[in-house]
Formats: sequence, C-alpha cells, structure tokens
Amino acid sequence: MADAGIEKDIPEPFDTLKENALIKAQTIRQISGGENCFSEDTGLEVDALGGDPGVHSARYAGEPISPENNIRKLLRALADSTNRRARFITVICLILEDGKYFFEGRCEGQILRSPAGTEGFGYDPVFLPDGSFKSFAEMTAEEKNKFSHRRKAADLLITYLKTRLIQ
Repeated sequence: MADAGIEKDIPEPFDTLKENALIKAQTIRQISGGENCFSEDTGLEVDALGGDPGVHSARYAGEPISPENNIRKLLRALADSTNRRARFITVICLILEDGKYFFEGRCEGQILRSPAGTEGFGYDPVFLPDGSFKSFAEMTAEEKNKFSHRRKAADLLITYLKTRLIQ
C-alpha cells in the first residue's frame, strides 16, 4: 500500500479473515479510484484456545501492537495445555472489474513452549510448522517459503492471474 501512496490504517472489524481481507481490498479500491487490487488478512488459530487469537492475532495482547506481548499472552494461555496444535491462515481478496476472488493458504503446526529464533516477525518464534524441526524464526526466508501460508495463498493468486491472462 505504501508503494501506491496509501498510508491509511484500514480497520479489521469482522470475525473472519475473508471479511477483513475484503473490506481492506474494497477500501484500497475506493482510495485508488477503482483500480484492480488485492489485500490479505492473516491469523493464527490455536486449537486449545478455540481458534483464538484468529482475526485478533495482531492485537491479541491489546494496543499498542506488540509481538512480544502477544507471544507472552499466548504462552501463558497455553501454559498447562498439552494440545499445542495451531495453524496460520492467510486469505487474499482480489478485486477485479468483473468480481471478487479469494485465495486461502494454510500452514499447520504447533506452538512451542518457548520462543526459538530471531528471524521473521509476529508469532514466528513460537510456531513450528509440521515437517520441520525449526520454528519460523529459525528459518531463512527461503526455508520459510516452503511452508508459508502467505506463499501458498500468493501462489494460488498468481496461478489464477496467469490463467486469466492466457484466456
């Protein structure tokens, strides 16, 4: 958005990632004068917490946004839990002149008992994707992209756009 000169903080008032991605894309489209655009919303769902923090992942510990506080709150909430199953979900909303399209990427894994690694952002230090022995924060960008929920959603978007261009 910064590349397009849009510096507005777009609220995420809805209960689903899909709705929040849509409102962000609609807002960007309005600001840009009706240009084709896309936006995304991402959340961390933790089974033992009934899907929380979910759409509230960025502000899980309240304002101001603090990844460190979010991680502390998450680890406290899971302190006695043996069920550490979780997933990152990204939903991309693409708005074109002929409609709205959605693309979802997921990464299944578990929440570690303590942070590991210094790379990445958000919950990366406590998220261990299935099939890895490293947290997201211990991975290089290239390694993380093999598992990434954002990458999976973006790949679906790119495949769709390529298909449209071929037609």
